[in-house]
Amino acid sequence: MTTPVTIVGAGLGGLTLARVLHVHGIPATIYEAEPSAESRTQGGQLDIHDYNGQLALEAAGLTDEFRAIIREGGEASRVLDQHGTVLLDEPDDGTGGRPEVLRGDLRRILLDSLPAETIQWGKKLTGVVALGDGRHELAFADGSTVSTELVVGADGAWSKVRQLLSDAKPEYVGTSFIETSL
Repeated sequence: MTTPVTIVGAGLGGLTLARVLHVHGIPATIYEAEPSAESRTQGGQLDIHDYNGQLALEAAGLTDEFRAIIREGGEASRVLDQHGTVLLDEPDDGTGGRPEVLRGDLRRILLDSLPAETIQWGKKLTGVVALGDGRHELAFADGSTVSTELVVGADGAWSKVRQLLSDAKPEYVGTSFIETSL
């Protein structure tokens, strides 16, 4: 018997994991706080490197769909200081080692590749408790709970699942990164 996998978070990591499991016939359910896939925009561009992200998309059987959304020339990088002096200028070398895609486009490919019932929308996780014997209970803001044997936290920096493994908490270290596009 294959144990169903419970994934908390329908970001790119959670969706990719669900898709790879689906390809291998392993059932998974994703619980996502957002009310729907269209409830918010998904941010800007991402580098999808050949040594990790592209391998994950290949394992998910989505290489062709990924290649169709690559933004040509998107591998170019330019870094300027506060005075506009160019500190780094790397043109797109055309190798495809880290092509750029829009986060929303990649998320759409992943969403479309999963059976509709895979994602439970509007399920904001408020806590998770180990029950013993490998089982966990997940509690949601709507008052519902789910018991599961295998839970994966793909719920971001402020993960509620992380507490099962570590008492580490994220903290701001004083560095910001701003990306612009013309």
